[in-house]
Amino acid sequence: MTRILLINANTSDYVTQKVAGVARAVVSPGTEVVAVTGEFGANVIATRTELAIANHACLDLLARYTNEHSERCDAAVIAVSYDVALWAAREMLDIPVIGITEAALLTACQLGTRIGVVMFGPRVLPVYQELAASYGLASRIAGWRGVDTSAPYAAGDQDEADRLAIEAANSLVERDGCEVVVLAGAVMAGVPPRLQAQVPVPLIEGVSCAMLQAESLIRLKPIKPRAGSLAALPARVQVGLSAALTARFKDAP
Repeated sequence: MTRILLINANTSDYVTQKVAGVARAVVSPGTEVVAVTGEFGANVIATRTELAIANHACLDLLARYTNEHSERCDAAVIAVSYDVALWAAREMLDIPVIGITEAALLTACQLGTRIGVVMFGPRVLPVYQELAASYGLASRIAGWRGVDTSAPYAAGDQDEADRLAIEAANSLVERDGCEVVVLAGAVMAGVPPRLQAQVPVPLIEGVSCAMLQAESLIRLKPIKPRAGSLAALPARVQVGLSAALTARFKDAP
């Protein structure tokens, strides 16, 4: 059986369950999704400081749920839209690790020449822009829109959030010439089909893209790099970390 570890590095079990439901609906029959929630940090990550804390929380979960005492996972998906700890996770683990925003942007590159991004919370626009630039994809993004509502992060009526997302997506199409729109954020998992009829270009979200990419990478069976910055961790002394995270350094070859 194929097993994919799904990491939500914030502390909202609501988000974890929502994302896990969509992930399980997307993957192939026979693929198991193991969904876990962060044990410390923000309920919803909305600042740089909370993001820095989430990096630690994510690595701690990854170390714990992929250690020698756990059932083998074949890939990991980081279900936080800022792709927390992504490169560190790829260094630490010997399995493919996929971030949902990188996955969505790469998929968008295959669907249109000009990408639009809708996000929730205007404050974090620079963080998303820096993330896209770090992937070398800034030039492909023709426009950004920040939607100022927290409704998607809790159960309840989503009509207002849907309306704002549709308006933002259509604005990207009409004003910026976008040919595909990414709905950023783990809470957008499963939302595009609900809104697609009201937007004239493809709408995509990162969780579905990431899960499908994880399955593809599992089938490709890439090796763990033996050289470069993503090679296995060296044995190094650590202080004050969890046992699982510390073991990643002591047990490395």
